[in-house]
Amino acid sequence: MMIDGVIITPLREMADARGSVRHVLRPPMPDCIGEVYFSRVEPGVVKAWHLHSRMTLRYVVAYGRILLGLYDARAGSPTEGLVMCLRLSDTGADYKMVTIPPGIWNGFRADPDGPDEAAVVLNCPDLPHDPNEIVRANPRSFLPDFPWGEYGLGG
Repeated sequence: MMIDGVIITPLREMADARGSVRHVLRPPMPDCIGEVYFSRVEPGVVKAWHLHSRMTLRYVVAYGRILLGLYDARAGSPTEGLVMCLRLSDTGADYKMVTIPPGIWNGFRADPDGPDEAAVVLNCPDLPHDPNEIVRANPRSFLPDFPWGEYGLGG
């Protein structure tokens, strides 16, 4: 089941013997891009957990493979309490953009079932970074019985 407001957009890669070109953003373009940055995650490291109160995230894997975890903590959301786990990569069917609205806990790690290598995630959020609108926490503080480790996301 999908978390309400999360959008998964398949992306296109054109490859031949010379290399490849990978689309990230194409028309229709998002209303606003606040900044663009890369986040490198080393093998075995979990970059989690955080949520944004106002920022919409747009994650694309630029290199490697990740496991992305999402948890809907929005009071009154039709999918409140729902968890989603997705595999994303820089090639094939898992090459896609995941748009994450505010209020969704999220975290990722280099895919534990993939090669033992770092991954690089591109983010094109709608706002520039503001340390006053991000919340960082361990989701066990509000979801103590969820088996985060079974999803390979630690906690």
